[in-house]
Amino acid sequence: MPRRRPKAVRAERWRPPKHVLVRQIPGVSARTRAAVRRVEAEYLWPDAVAYALSRFEWAFRQPGRYLTGPYESPGIEIEDGRDDLEVALQRLPGGARADLGRLVEQIDIEFERRTLPNPGWVSEWTAGRWWWWRIRER
Repeated sequence: MPRRRPKAVRAERWRPPKHVLVRQIPGVSARTRAAVRRVEAEYLWPDAVAYALSRFEWAFRQPGRYLTGPYESPGIEIEDGRDDLEVALQRLPGGARADLGRLVEQIDIEFERRTLPNPGWVSEWTAGRWWWWRIRER
């Protein structure tokens, strides 16, 4: 069997679309950003991870000890952003998962600190996603 040419092998590799503006994810390496971009292209949408991280930054900048509920702006729950981060973490390769996982771990700690547990509300839809089991102030 003849050997394949390097150009043919490179042609099959995934490449991000050219001339597309991408939001930066602060605190991660360039290799992680490239892996995140590939996961977004295959499973999410462009800038899904950066958008989810910015939603948490916005929520954590709000004054008060506890996070407020989605009643002021319905449809913009930060828990949806955490779902997107979980999808990305599950599909990233090991090194990129660890790199992005450090940011998500800090988010989880702050989210737990600023919400209250709700052990009485568990559904099949939220199974395994503890961030949906937390109560925010109204």
